[in-house]
Amino acid sequence: MDIKGKLHELLLEDKVAIHLNIANGFFDVNKSVVLTWILLAVLAVLILFLTSGMRVHQPGKRQLFVEYATQWLRGIVGGILGEEAIGYRDFITTILVFIGGANLMGLFGIVPPTMDLNVTIAVAAVAIVMVEAAGIRALGLKGWFKGFAKPMAVITPMNILELAIRPLSLCMRLFGNILGATVIMELIRMAVPIVVPLVFSLYFDIFDGLIQAYVFVFLTSLYIREAVE
Repeated sequence: MDIKGKLHELLLEDKVAIHLNIANGFFDVNKSVVLTWILLAVLAVLILFLTSGMRVHQPGKRQLFVEYATQWLRGIVGGILGEEAIGYRDFITTILVFIGGANLMGLFGIVPPTMDLNVTIAVAAVAIVMVEAAGIRALGLKGWFKGFAKPMAVITPMNILELAIRPLSLCMRLFGNILGATVIMELIRMAVPIVVPLVFSLYFDIFDGLIQAYVFVFLTSLYIREAVE
């Protein structure tokens, strides 16, 4: 199978996981949605396990690890957001963990839910809504509207257009990179099915997947920082 055939298989395969005989399939549940449910369940169980039995005095190794990892992630995000937008740190950190976890599902031979454009659109929409909500909260509704006329009124149409371009850029960048990595890994598995895919998986499924999660939250953090200034 060539690259065109692999793209056709990945993009045009039946994406329905649960078919409901209601409204001619309108309420069908896609595989990406089921995988997202599984990811959220795994993360919830992991969080409950890691945070159980925490104590103020004489914390155990597990608690120390959780506290270090949490502070490390919050420190990375907080450094991008700056002092003005530090209140959105936990929101951005949550997005980072979710996208990173979704991208890492490729390690288990599962097509990541972020390779579904519907998922990346939803995450990008949530991020941009938070960006604009942060701007309204910081500047007030009147100040937020005035922001479209900065630095001069003549570029107001461009600022409004940017409002639509930002979520499109976020979702397409994430979708395109995950799609490309998945296709390359599938082609490598076809050409050399033993050993070599494991080596490339370290890059495409782990390094690249985490980098794409970081890029997404990095841009979202910059947008929020800009919105509240």
